[in-house]
Amino acid sequence: MKTFEITLYNEDVRHCIRNYKPHPKFDDGWADQRFLQIEAYDLADARKVTGRRYPERRGFVIVDILELPEFF
Repeated sequence: MKTFEITLYNEDVRHCIRNYKPHPKFDDGWADQRFLQIEAYDLADARKVTGRRYPERRGFVIVDILELPEFF
């Protein structure tokens, strides 16, 4: 398994903030980009895992996925 850094935010939260309303499920912090690390086999698997955890239909937008180097 490899480690990937995922950069994502929630567009629905951004929309709520622009309209001075709270999002019903997610905190305002999701309007900003967040950096998460996940374990996956390859880039395609990393995108699939991220999409399951943070689905586009719930407003999540993946900005970038980077494979992190291994350190021994």
